[in-house]
Amino acid sequence: MRRVVGVIWRGRPGSLQFVRQFRRKRQTVQGLEERSSSSSSAAMPPKRVAAVRTRAPPKRKMAEELKPGEVLTDTAKKQWKIGKPIGKGGFGLLYLADENSDKAVGNCASYVIKVEPSTNGPLFSELKFYMRAAKPDLIHSWIASRKLNYLGVPKYWGSGLYDKGGNSYRFMVMDRFGSDLQKIFEQNHRIFPKKFVLQLGLRLIDILEYIHDHEYVHGDIKASNLLLSYKNPNEVYLVDYGLAYRYCPEGVHKEYKEDPKRCHDGTLEFTSIDAHKGAAASRRGDLEILGYCMLQWLSGRLPWEDNLKDANYVRDEKIKYKGDIPGLIEKCFPCKTKPAEMTKYFEDVLSLGYKDRPQYQRLRDILKQGFKSIGCIDDGVLVSGASSNGDAPTTSKQQKRCASKTVDHEGNASDSELKGGKRMRKSPRAKKSEARRNLKKVEMVEMGTQTSPSVLTGHGKRKHLSKC
Repeated sequence: MRRVVGVIWRGRPGSLQFVRQFRRKRQTVQGLEERSSSSSSAAMPPKRVAAVRTRAPPKRKMAEELKPGEVLTDTAKKQWKIGKPIGKGGFGLLYLADENSDKAVGNCASYVIKVEPSTNGPLFSELKFYMRAAKPDLIHSWIASRKLNYLGVPKYWGSGLYDKGGNSYRFMVMDRFGSDLQKIFEQNHRIFPKKFVLQLGLRLIDILEYIHDHEYVHGDIKASNLLLSYKNPNEVYLVDYGLAYRYCPEGVHKEYKEDPKRCHDGTLEFTSIDAHKGAAASRRGDLEILGYCMLQWLSGRLPWEDNLKDANYVRDEKIKYKGDIPGLIEKCFPCKTKPAEMTKYFEDVLSLGYKDRPQYQRLRDILKQGFKSIGCIDDGVLVSGASSNGDAPTTSKQQKRCASKTVDHEGNASDSELKGGKRMRKSPRAKKSEARRNLKKVEMVEMGTQTSPSVLTGHGKRKHLSKC
């Protein structure tokens, strides 16, 4: 053995084994010398770390389309027959439906059924609210005790699980509704008449008082979540309880706590300051959201809508105007008569504590003062002639048959229109013209989601309406 440069060599000099060892050792020594020289002149660059791949959130499974005529049995053993699908969305599919009978489900069906895979969450979250607070007997009892004409909370008619092809689906039966107000808002060039806005405010205060007294808050009030009744266009309903929160379980109010993970929940331009800070929704938050909606409907635009990409900017603007309500009203109505009732409304709502119970009747009285300022009263008449979301394409005969069957709650036929506060009967010629216009195909996306309906044009292309 020979020792050269501190290395033990094996084999005879000149042998093949010796030569191979020499070459390997020389390469090793040269590499060490190069590393040491480079480290003395400059620090070694850090090792490259492979980028960590993050998995995208799992996509929700879409429900398999059910054939018309299939029968679903809810948890109360009541059977419901499926009709044509009239919409789809993130939750699954929406179908026309009716109580089970020998007849097929027609285009005039009064119910719809939401169907989604049982592993999805949105419908399950809504079901919690509907089963606790939207049963027909609870709503009817509230209407009678408050002497209301109606209450704009959708009724829960049943739900259950349905197995098909080895897959399990969750379904819920609800009332069928008509057009959403976001669509009408866009058609009206993003302005609503003051009378209409005040009427919507009064109806929504009735709705919010009911759901608040049943331990829930909504958290996402906006025009696309307000739907007209399918049978009576003078009734408006608040839908989409996917963000509904049980703020007061068993009568014990949740404590105020900010959670950075929950910041900006809801729809950014309307959501409350509490939601911007990550606090759970509350009664004052619902009324604050309603105030922002009424401001937009009256003025056409909120001050912070110029930069909705920056959620913190929107939050800071709302906080700024909380301390300057006259400035908020001036910003929304720079060249118009200032609605004094909106100033009073915000002063009342923004002064509430997190756990305070709002004075709902006082808020109603504030909005009623607005009717006096324009010389009118709340006559209960809202918007007439709005097309119905979710109508499956029908023939002229079917449309006439639907019109003859559809009546409002006072027994008046819905094929009449309102003009100047009086009910005017349409001529046969006008009815025929309207029937032809209604043949345009309208596809409804899920009821009560954060999207507005999309309309199929004559060339088969989908034209998306603006979101709220």
